[in-house]
Amino acid sequence: MINRIALLTVMILMGGALMSGAAEIKVGAARTDIYVPMLKDKRVALLSNHTGMIGDTHTLDMMLDHGIDVTTIFSPEHGFRGTADAGEKVNSSIDQATGIPIASLYAGAGSRTPSDEVMERFDVIVCDLQDVGLRFYTYYITMLDLMDAAARAGKEFIVFDRPNPNGMTVDGPILDMSLSSGVGRLPIPVIHGLTLGEMAKMIVGENWLPSNKKLALTVVPCEGYTHSTHYRLPVAPSPNLPDMQAIYLYPSTCLFEGTVMSLGRGTDTPFCVYGHPFMSGCDYSFTPRSRSGAKNPPLKNRLCHGRTLCRIPTDTIIARGLDLTYVIDAYSNPGMKKAPKFFTSFFDKLIGNRKIRQMITDGLTARQIKESWSDDVKRFTALRNKYLLYPL
Repeated sequence: MINRIALLTVMILMGGALMSGAAEIKVGAARTDIYVPMLKDKRVALLSNHTGMIGDTHTLDMMLDHGIDVTTIFSPEHGFRGTADAGEKVNSSIDQATGIPIASLYAGAGSRTPSDEVMERFDVIVCDLQDVGLRFYTYYITMLDLMDAAARAGKEFIVFDRPNPNGMTVDGPILDMSLSSGVGRLPIPVIHGLTLGEMAKMIVGENWLPSNKKLALTVVPCEGYTHSTHYRLPVAPSPNLPDMQAIYLYPSTCLFEGTVMSLGRGTDTPFCVYGHPFMSGCDYSFTPRSRSGAKNPPLKNRLCHGRTLCRIPTDTIIARGLDLTYVIDAYSNPGMKKAPKFFTSFFDKLIGNRKIRQMITDGLTARQIKESWSDDVKRFTALRNKYLLYPL
């Protein structure tokens, strides 16, 4: 079944690295004593992908082994196997190992809302995805859309929760909802500090479902997790987040997606480097190439000069939270004055605020800019406390 393919993904992308103290944390999907009785005699749809692992067994196989009637698989961005590029369309298909139909939620316009025909196949939706705790990481948006579809159709929704590797941090401006997009759909900070189970509780509790319908929500929580746990993911959550260094840097370096810079897509160190052919005074260079998961990376085949962040200690990265020093460094580099335009409008959608870009161009420091969203962090932290399932 899928477990062999997913295990190979673990070994290749993560070098077999597991979190410290992994035996002490049990993810929601492993707690069969809680959810098997809930799902008995029900038709089940599973929203998952290659991250839905319990050791070397996929959640789908675990459910089938316990006699659960899984009639539909929903797949998010990057597809059920987790190999598609960011934003790449993924067609619906059949899971070859089980014969269960896969309804892609990333097949194009309108595909994130399942058809009435698909919704008639099941009674309850189970969500089991490994998120990384950032507003522009799309798995929570897919979950939100399916929660809304379930509410409109009167279906139950169950989240098998997993730890958030960035769950110790809340940082960044709350999304200006006029900038709502495919990389930001809720009024939350860039680093929100919630697991998907906690996020689902907040969505219901704050009435954030677009349809305003009531939803029967259940969260199967992790066991042994706290928000201070530095959880090392056993499976890479997407093709360009291959290791923990990339996952910890991602909140800050993803902002380069809204600039003319390369952030290392098409290299061995995506999100851990940044550069451009015009950058000057740099002692590091790289050339983005087409590869699996980055078929057409920005600045493909062009020699980029810049910085590597691969050797920054992870504790330092975590302590800095959302760190604008990298973007400010690139913007202020003398060589980049030759670039026609540094920022794109996508930067505003990623940061979730129209003022931050102007602050950077006006020459404010990263610390000064961080102070501008301190009230947002305080306000959201107080809201977050209402929905926490785990100790801080």
